[in-house]
Amino acid sequence: MRLPAQLLKRKPDTHKGSYGHVLVLGGSPGLTGAVCLCGQAALRSGAGMITAGVPSSLNHIFECKLTEIMSLPLPDRQGYLSSRGFKQAKDFADKADVVVVGGGASCNLSARNFILKVVRHIEKPLIIDADGLNALAGNPDYLMKRASENVIITPHPKEFSRLTKKSVSEIKQNRKELAKKFALRYNLTLVLKGNHTIITNGKSCFENSTGNPGLATAGTGDVLCGIIAGLLVQNLNTLDAARLGVYIHGLAADTAVKDKTQVCLIASDLIEYLPGVFKKFR
Repeated sequence: MRLPAQLLKRKPDTHKGSYGHVLVLGGSPGLTGAVCLCGQAALRSGAGMITAGVPSSLNHIFECKLTEIMSLPLPDRQGYLSSRGFKQAKDFADKADVVVVGGGASCNLSARNFILKVVRHIEKPLIIDADGLNALAGNPDYLMKRASENVIITPHPKEFSRLTKKSVSEIKQNRKELAKKFALRYNLTLVLKGNHTIITNGKSCFENSTGNPGLATAGTGDVLCGIIAGLLVQNLNTLDAARLGVYIHGLAADTAVKDKTQVCLIASDLIEYLPGVFKKFR
C-alpha cells in the first residue's frame, strides 16, 4: 500500500494549522486512557493539533497525562459527559476539522445522550468508536439524520452485533456481506475489526493483511481510531483514511512484536513504533 503524497513530505512554508485539528470527545471515571491514546496516536500520524473534550471534573487528570494535547473541559454530570456540555463542544467543533467521539465515554445515560447529540448535530467529519457505538446500538437511525456522509465507525464484532441485532457467530460467518450492507444503508465507512479487518463504504470492500494477536489487548482500538483521525484530518477521504489507518496500525503491531513479543505488546507500544512504520513508506 502506498502513502499519499501529502503524507510523505511537507512543504517548507507550513504551520500546525496546515495539518488539521482533531477534537476527541470522551472519557469518564476509570476510562481516561482511551482519550489519551487516541489523541497521541493522531498526533503521531501527522495531525497538526489535538484537543481533548473531556468531563470538567476529570480535566486535571488529562492535564497531567497529556503534554502536546490541549484539553477542553466540558460541563459534566458526576464525571460523565453531559448534554449540558454539548453547546460548548459543538461551538468548539466548528473550529476543528475532524471529530472523534466515544472513547472511554462509558454507557452512562448522560454520556449516551451527549453522544447522540454529537452524531445528530455536529456535521464535521466524524469517527465513532467504542461507547459511541454502544450509544448508537438502540438508535442507529441517528446516522441517517446527518446531513454529512463523512462518517467512519470502528466496531469490533460484539459492538457490530449490538448495531445489527445479529449474533457474533453470524457476523463472523458473513463479515463482508453484512459490513457492506450496513455501510451502504447508513452511507458511511465501516471498519469491522478482527483478524483481517474489513474496511468498506458499501461499494468497495477491503480486507487488511497486517496485524497479529498481540493486538488483543486493551487500548489498541483507541490507537487505531487516533491513527485514522490523524490521516483523515490531512485531507484523505474516509475510505482511504480507514484503509491506510488499519494497515499502518497492523504494521506497527507487526514491527513492535519483534521487540516486545505478542504476549507483552501493549497499546502505547504501537504509538512508539509509528515513526518507523511511516519511514518504511519512504
